[in-house]
Amino acid sequence: MSMTSRDRFVTTLRHERPDRTCVDFGATHVTGIHASVVSKLRKVLVGGDGFRVKIVEPYQMLGEVDDELAAAMGVDVVGVMAPKTMFGFANEDWKPFTLFDGTEVLVPGQFNVTEAPGGGWYIHPEGDTSVPPSGHMPRDGFYFDALCRQEPLDDAKLDPADNLEEFGPLGDDDLQHLASAARRAADAEKGAILSVPGSGFGDIALVPAMWLKHPKGIRDVEEWYVSTVLRRDYVREVFERQCEIALGNIERLIAVLGDDVQAAFTTGTDFGTQSGLFLSVDSYRELFKPLHRTVNDFIHRHSNWKVFIHSCGAVAQLIPEFIDAGFDILNPVQCSCPGMDPQGLKNEFGRDLVFWGGGVDTQKTFPFGSPREVYDEVRRRIDILGAGGGFVFNTIHNIQANTPIENIEAMLRAVRDSGE
Repeated sequence: MSMTSRDRFVTTLRHERPDRTCVDFGATHVTGIHASVVSKLRKVLVGGDGFRVKIVEPYQMLGEVDDELAAAMGVDVVGVMAPKTMFGFANEDWKPFTLFDGTEVLVPGQFNVTEAPGGGWYIHPEGDTSVPPSGHMPRDGFYFDALCRQEPLDDAKLDPADNLEEFGPLGDDDLQHLASAARRAADAEKGAILSVPGSGFGDIALVPAMWLKHPKGIRDVEEWYVSTVLRRDYVREVFERQCEIALGNIERLIAVLGDDVQAAFTTGTDFGTQSGLFLSVDSYRELFKPLHRTVNDFIHRHSNWKVFIHSCGAVAQLIPEFIDAGFDILNPVQCSCPGMDPQGLKNEFGRDLVFWGGGVDTQKTFPFGSPREVYDEVRRRIDILGAGGGFVFNTIHNIQANTPIENIEAMLRAVRDSGE
């Protein structure tokens, strides 16, 4: 008998084998698809000329995987995410917009760009073009880069409160939005993952605070990395106070979402590079692990949710630490990096971790390989990572712009064939 998507997801999280591979495309901002690709893919799989894809995450220009496209792709998991984008405006009041490559999309009403030197675009926090821009997309680009808006630093006057400006108790409207999204997923018998606001300690994508009009504190990416060593006491105090706020919000989220959600995405801090770690294992143990354990233990004590960590790169040395800190799910499983061989990961950590991602290499095979090469790689990854359960299929991070549609079709074919 065929399982519902929710049952398939729950079975997978229990490290049991479902009726077929559990699939995610678009449930988080690290498992999505670029809007230009969504537009092309929808025409092939669903049809409907003139359909405009909604850009639901403008920083990475991710497109909405709507219900019809999700059904065509066999998607089992949906996302429960805050109503505002990385630039501080809500996903509402949609209006037409055309990307550099000619793709016609819909963007939120406060998605306002101004012309940048060289013909690119600036984008502004909360859509307010009277304040300095917080993002830049070069001419013919596909994504926005965060702009540094850090004021000159005076160590004598640094106040951890400045790096906590963006964190605070969730409002009733936000809670209602998240609860409604979770309830819709439950009513549709879909699995659901909550992207927990404010629990990602030191996530470098968030440090510039692109949604704030005038961010204070340490906001330059390089300066932040330096500060984790030279201003460790400052960073630790920011994290500890952030953690207190996050725990209060998580308590309220558990109360209103309950079992309508089965997983929680709590951190997207990248600890790996293409060849090794950003920081030592000892530094992770000292600065990050106690906070991760505090959050994860709280979630496990008060809910049935499994906890999802996103960390790119060669993080094999940290995986035992992630497990000890209480993480249940690892993403994006960057198998091309040293130490990240899928069979080795499955053999050593498959009893403790659900692997979410790793389905195909988005740096080489997916954009540049043949459909046959994509098909074969996907089948191999499913055979390895899906053995005995504990695998949610997704690519290694988001599907990037200009990925050939025939390669995406080959991937979807391989996923379907793996269940036969």
